[in-house]
Amino acid sequence: MADMQDTATPHAPRRKPTLERGLELWLFRARWLMAPFYVGLVVALGGLLVVFVNEAIHELSGLAGMKPEGAILMALSLIDLSLAGNLLLIVIFSGYENFVSKIDTGDDEDRPSWMGTVDFSGLKMKLIASIVAISAIALLKAFMRLAEGEAINERLLAWLVGIHLTFVVSGVLLAVMDLVASKADKH
Repeated sequence: MADMQDTATPHAPRRKPTLERGLELWLFRARWLMAPFYVGLVVALGGLLVVFVNEAIHELSGLAGMKPEGAILMALSLIDLSLAGNLLLIVIFSGYENFVSKIDTGDDEDRPSWMGTVDFSGLKMKLIASIVAISAIALLKAFMRLAEGEAINERLLAWLVGIHLTFVVSGVLLAVMDLVASKADKH
């Protein structure tokens, strides 16, 4: 009878050995090794800003004599750089918040609404969407140059199309995998 009562009552959680607790604590704190990666990405974002400013100064200096196609190419170049900057910012914010620590901005009204809500799956989708957009802009720039009569290597153009399609297919497959995984979680 005493044996039946022991199996029927819930057991208290087992106390982990000191070595195991110490190892888990050390592993948990190891997440801070990722912080320098995000600092490096902030430096890369600063470098991208320098390139953006140089590109803007260079392109805007010839604005007076620019043809409409040239203005479109200029805008696409600047958009391309801003998308790369957005991509870096998304990785910095969500990577840090998902893997290192929550960013405490207090009651700052400028805190992006998506911060703290983008999980790893959402991060993947934002990344692939940004990469597809950057790839599309590169392809569009090549087509614009081709339309202006500029000679473009057909092999290069084929590579641009192939790479863009690879990114698009990868994005669709990632979305399908996330959809399947979310349906499997509900079962």
